[in-house]
Amino acid sequence: MPVFGDDEEAGRPPAHAGIRETHVAVVVFLGEHAYKIKKAVSPGFLDFSTAAARREACERELVLNRRFAPDVYLGLGEFRFPGGEHPEPVVVMRRMPEDRRLSDLVRGGAEVGPSLRDVARLLAIHHAQAHRGPEVDAQGSRAALSARWEENFAQVCALTADGGPGGDLATGGVPEARELVRRYLAGRGPLFDERIRRGRIVDGHGDLLAEDIFCLDDGPRVLDCLEFDDTLRFLDGLDDAACLAMDLEQLGAAEEAASFLARYSEYSGDPAPPSLRHHYVAYRAFVRCKVALVRAGQGDAAAVTEARRLLTAALRHLRTSEVALVLVGGLPGSGKSTLAGALADRLGVTLLSSDRVRKELAGIPPEQPAPAGYGQGLYRPEWTDRTYAALLERARALLAAGETVVADATWSDASNRDAAGDVARSTGSALVALRCEAPADTAAQRLATRGPGPSDAGAPVARAMAEAEDPWPDAVAVDTGGDLEAAVRQALAAVRPHSPEPSTVFRRSYMEPG
Repeated sequence: MPVFGDDEEAGRPPAHAGIRETHVAVVVFLGEHAYKIKKAVSPGFLDFSTAAARREACERELVLNRRFAPDVYLGLGEFRFPGGEHPEPVVVMRRMPEDRRLSDLVRGGAEVGPSLRDVARLLAIHHAQAHRGPEVDAQGSRAALSARWEENFAQVCALTADGGPGGDLATGGVPEARELVRRYLAGRGPLFDERIRRGRIVDGHGDLLAEDIFCLDDGPRVLDCLEFDDTLRFLDGLDDAACLAMDLEQLGAAEEAASFLARYSEYSGDPAPPSLRHHYVAYRAFVRCKVALVRAGQGDAAAVTEARRLLTAALRHLRTSEVALVLVGGLPGSGKSTLAGALADRLGVTLLSSDRVRKELAGIPPEQPAPAGYGQGLYRPEWTDRTYAALLERARALLAAGETVVADATWSDASNRDAAGDVARSTGSALVALRCEAPADTAAQRLATRGPGPSDAGAPVARAMAEAEDPWPDAVAVDTGGDLEAAVRQALAAVRPHSPEPSTVFRRSYMEPG
């Protein structure tokens, strides 16, 4: 709700009058109040053609926005005109100070961290108290999200068809975005079912943007929720928060965006995987890309550049959201476990270790030695098959829940690698194979000096495994004979080829037990 000009005293609304007009409303600013009048229009997605419809819309705007800013939305007023058949309904609001608008604060380089924490807390509190129900849950389903994505893809293609502005988008980034979206959604049924089961789908804000947030001394005021279509306001709470994160990124505040999402997740107790956070930010960027293309079709030349920037942002987040099963293999002494742990830590993802799974299945602590010759004891073929089956079953559940998995094992048997490929395909996940390679003398030195741990393999076992291992031609060879950081960079380049170290990393602020 823009205010024109600045008052001499910061944080106070200006005394002079102002006006702002949108395609469906006119806002008049007088003194300390703002008066919002609905236009008598019917653009297709809403109908304000009658005074009764406008009154109902004003009343609904008051009810919905008072959930976030009760002291801003003061009530329903009327404008009366001589000879008019019906008084014109008007939403009466407390006028907000322009110098406290979040978008302007961000552009001006102000410190907004504390204000964003307050916004995150306010949003989490609202979501905790928000209306829920079957009609709300339906909009948070995988099918509903897929339908919204497909509608937006179709609209973008239609807007850019037949020489429309930004026509290169439909043949450039849009096909990749569509493929990444479809693959993510196809394998994530359990994730979206669990979001519904946990009550994460709420009647939220629907259009949380920095220009509609005012950072006052006594806390933020969040204005202008989406009121004309309930189904667009029924959404995953994380999707609601992702809208502001996307907007902050577009304002050049990527670190603040990531921090805001982390704080929202903390205050709401939401253990969503980072992949879902990136997916929702991508969705919001793509929707805004579509809106920019609409403006471009209306003659706004600068909007084409904006659309390209937003599509780039959507693609960056979709690529980062891609769920992957990363196989980190190699012979004993190759440094595979060290690399796997460092890689999982750098990516902020789940690490599964065949050595630990093997001993867990045997009912012994992972650090307890259980040495045996090649193919003997806990390393008999049937035990190995059981170990890999259990590891992959755990990986399957994690992948379906949106979690990328780094799987640390030798992966020397082609049949186990084929089984891993089946798991990746069935969960719509990428499969990345890394084979650790170190000089023979380095590997031997590591085995000779290694202390007790999950792995029991010594030099004789390593030699026997080298003779029996199947070729692995499709694996990316990673040099693990030297600097660990160099090996991690090489592995990251294979796992995230478009952006090994994305500028915005969404990590959990904590992990839920259980």
